[in-house]
Amino acid sequence: MASLSSSAPQAQPRPVNPPKAQEAAAPQTPAGAPPAAQTPSSPAANPHARNRRSMATLRTVAALVLREMSTRYGRTPGGYLWGILEPLAAILFLSLGFSLVIRTPSLGTSFLLFYASGFLPFNLYQTLSGTIARALAYSRPLLRYPAVTWLDAILARFVLNSLTGIVITTLLMTGILAVIDSRTAIDLPPLTEAIALAMVLGLGMGCMNAVLMGLFPLWDVAWSIITRPLFLASGVIYIYEDLPPVAQDILWYNPLLHITGLMRTGFYPTYNADYVSHSYVLLIGMSLTALGLVLMRRYHRVILNR
Repeated sequence: MASLSSSAPQAQPRPVNPPKAQEAAAPQTPAGAPPAAQTPSSPAANPHARNRRSMATLRTVAALVLREMSTRYGRTPGGYLWGILEPLAAILFLSLGFSLVIRTPSLGTSFLLFYASGFLPFNLYQTLSGTIARALAYSRPLLRYPAVTWLDAILARFVLNSLTGIVITTLLMTGILAVIDSRTAIDLPPLTEAIALAMVLGLGMGCMNAVLMGLFPLWDVAWSIITRPLFLASGVIYIYEDLPPVAQDILWYNPLLHITGLMRTGFYPTYNADYVSHSYVLLIGMSLTALGLVLMRRYHRVILNR
């Protein structure tokens, strides 16, 4: 009897759920198949992640701005004073030199006001395009950190040099108007438009040159040689109407000539710069900016690894 009881099959416990219900409740994955990965939510569907990323970008740009302020102006005697003295010296040199050759400038009677209204927007463009073109080389050690991107470096230099240029332009023009005791009726919209167009054009040219200088190091030297006559071709020391018709037809395609002419309309109410085209300058600046950013996104790793 003992052997019979030991050989008898033992009763199996009943499953809690029927087999079909178990299969339906928990489908089994095929053998050897990797576990299903969770689909990450897009930034558009997750506004909190997008806000965190935007705040991180702002903090990074602010840190880069403070770093450049301390390295460029904080370590030199005089600091920001040199940022004002350099363009002031250029304006004084132009005014003194041409006052010895001609009696009156092309507009008005003040050499200081005439050359300042042409030189300051040109200087803003030159500063922006030059500093943005070397943004990656300047911030190369910091770009090794994941929190700092190439776009942060470009935005930091654009913001800092734009604000610096606006402050310098405002201070110098205010001081010149006070010194010459001029009762000029200032028209702010053309002045604002000229400064904004100079900033857009400087940003676009800087982005393009940042890519070209990073991929082709000789482009830095070539660009400095090509742009040497730019000061004479941008209407800093003359107005568009002083040129012969052949030169007008050629130099009209220089967007800086439009910017300097637009700037002067804000200080000389009787001057109508009919040749100025806002859309042309904006198209050039925005096209260069878009193309430069696209190329930089494609080749920034190549540039940083050189």
